[in-house]
Amino acid sequence: MPPCRSGVKSALAPARRGGGGRRPSPSRQCHRHGPVRRDNRPRMTRSLPTAASSVPPVAGALRAAAPARPLAGRIAVPGDKSISHRALMFGALAIGETRITGLLEGEDVLRTAAAMRALGAEVTQDGPGAWRVSGRGVGGLVEPADVLDMGNSGTAARLLCGILATHPLFAVMTGDASLRGRPMRRVTDPLSAAGARFAGREGGRLPLAVEGTGDALALDYRVPVPSAQVKSAVLLAGLNARGITRVEEPEATRDHSENMLRHFGATVTVETEGAGRVITLAGQPELRAADVVVPGDPSSAAFPLVAALLVPDAEITIAGLGLNPLRTGLLTCLQEMGADIAVANARMAGGEKVGDLTGRFGLLRAVDVPPARAPSMIDEYPILAVAAAFASGTSRLRGLKDLRVKESDRLAGTAALLAANGVRVEIDGDDLIVHGTGGPPAGGGLVATHMDHRLAMSALVLGLAAAAPVTVDDAGFIDTSFPGFVALMNGLGASLAPAGRG
Repeated sequence: MPPCRSGVKSALAPARRGGGGRRPSPSRQCHRHGPVRRDNRPRMTRSLPTAASSVPPVAGALRAAAPARPLAGRIAVPGDKSISHRALMFGALAIGETRITGLLEGEDVLRTAAAMRALGAEVTQDGPGAWRVSGRGVGGLVEPADVLDMGNSGTAARLLCGILATHPLFAVMTGDASLRGRPMRRVTDPLSAAGARFAGREGGRLPLAVEGTGDALALDYRVPVPSAQVKSAVLLAGLNARGITRVEEPEATRDHSENMLRHFGATVTVETEGAGRVITLAGQPELRAADVVVPGDPSSAAFPLVAALLVPDAEITIAGLGLNPLRTGLLTCLQEMGADIAVANARMAGGEKVGDLTGRFGLLRAVDVPPARAPSMIDEYPILAVAAAFASGTSRLRGLKDLRVKESDRLAGTAALLAANGVRVEIDGDDLIVHGTGGPPAGGGLVATHMDHRLAMSALVLGLAAAAPVTVDDAGFIDTSFPGFVALMNGLGASLAPAGRG
């Protein structure tokens, strides 16, 4: 089996023209399949089904079974979480009023909105996904009156460290049990060199006290391992530092911060050096308020997309999806596995590539994923592993060290998810090896999610196409990134219900 190639050109091929007919379904069949309110959640367009807050979050155990009909529909997924966090933060640091459309209103992003309010910005919701932020300007944030609770969001906590580090104030951050167990030293170490002081638990874990500096030093920092969060924290700190902040990353990571800095008027340069990049930022700019349209989150879209590839005769279109080239590693891997994926209506919006993505059921083959691809799909490995479980042959997903410090030990959790459902899987160092079944795995397992929303959604997608239903022990954390996931999937024809029902 040859190693998969870099790039996404073939995965992002234009939609096929002519005929409009659908490719005949492959011969694989599943014996469990038959023949073929307005709310406060973000909507990409009103005509498309999307996550709905009128349906309360599903807590407790949830069961996924084969649907009675093929999954089908045209949907919009919630707004991109990475861009939503940054839109609120940059709006708070800008002068004037920033209007945000399509903001993800999951728990993680709402924690960021609350933190920006606590730091003095005016943050107002006008309607579903529609928000306004009246900023205080770079260096203008005020000391919060209480502890900043970041919930489950590592992105929010790490990026906020960068902002707080170069403001002359004192703040304390905490989070839920999962976030309090995650390391923060990878951001606090470089930020300390700018003049900030940090005090936390062993390993730099939350709760974390931050004493920012009003006389910050511009940093020249090489990120030791690829991390968009560390890079972004250093750049955010550089906004209120005199001089030029320089960040060197060994491999290119998602560039939403760089794109948004430019969008708000900062002077940013990016130069390619080998597989990596060097980013420079001129300090102490006057950021200007700028409207932001948040595209659909590719990490959220991964779940209905892979469900379309695995459930017999399924076909799903996801409209208004973000297709930033540094976020499309999953699409590259799926295309190399033989997935039937096409993009239509490709366009640019707010400095980000956007398009409408269609996925259709088909046979998959094994894939060998190089470690260099991890930065472009770090959140998508659990759902890629589920796809690999259905593929013919043995897949190897390489260089997954960072999965051990996500919301859970996501590497071990993904392996346990598959093993509980009859899939042979091994962990070899930092690699995950999945022995595909060439068809539906046995299923029938109970998956421990460890408060990890992506493990929960991955297991539920597996259950939609496995030979027996799959149950997750707790679905409550899904709302942190994908509010209304269950309602949206069931609207496509899925069978997701509380364990013990249906």
